[in-house]
Amino acid sequence: MSIVWPILYAIFIWWFSTGIILLLNQRNPSTYKNTFWVSGMVLALALVGLKTSANLSTVAGAYCGFTCAILVWGWQEIGFLFGYVTGPRREPCPENCRGLQKMYFAFQTIQHHEIALVVLALAVTVMTWGGSNQTGFWTFIILWLMRQSAKLNVFLGVANLNERFLPNHLKYIFTYFTCKPMNPLLPLSVIGGVLCAIPLWLSAVHPSSSDFQVASMSLTGAILSLAVLEHILMVVPFSSERLWKWGMRS
Repeated sequence: MSIVWPILYAIFIWWFSTGIILLLNQRNPSTYKNTFWVSGMVLALALVGLKTSANLSTVAGAYCGFTCAILVWGWQEIGFLFGYVTGPRREPCPENCRGLQKMYFAFQTIQHHEIALVVLALAVTVMTWGGSNQTGFWTFIILWLMRQSAKLNVFLGVANLNERFLPNHLKYIFTYFTCKPMNPLLPLSVIGGVLCAIPLWLSAVHPSSSDFQVASMSLTGAILSLAVLEHILMVVPFSSERLWKWGMRS
């Protein structure tokens, strides 16, 4: 089996799902409640899909697990951007706030979001526990770990903060970020991501790998590689907002 189709599918899902969430966030706030309830039903179906696909060691099972993990991830993205799952602190960072105090205040702005991620990670683990197809589990774990890395990097300082990704009711969060060319963690994040991606790609192209293994390793390798790319885009002179211009019409 070729690795091309899983790679193209992962890129499309990454690009399209992000754009759809941004587009939903551009709508009138009066639509948020209904959209959030619908996303909750999608979340429930995605968890069922993870449970079902966990024992399907087939190409279709790999695609199903991957897609369901993305849908689970999408729920928390919507909940965060809509302002339903953020944190108890909803005000800008105080002036002259630095160091550990700033870190503590920054954590308070996303505290409920972090708890939701832990709960979702546990749910994904339960749904896939003991299954022969762990594509969904590893997809979610990769997204979770790389998102934590991204949060730390924007807190410590990067060149591109992508301010337009956050709606007006969350603009206060940007006061906890730091804009500067580079921070010491970012190179380590990129190198760590690359080192983790290498064995996935090697497994995907190994002659003895089954079609299922090729699909599973390619999908997880692609989403990890895209997460590494997102880290690189934080410090290069290119605005990633251009990739989702269609989802940020207003």
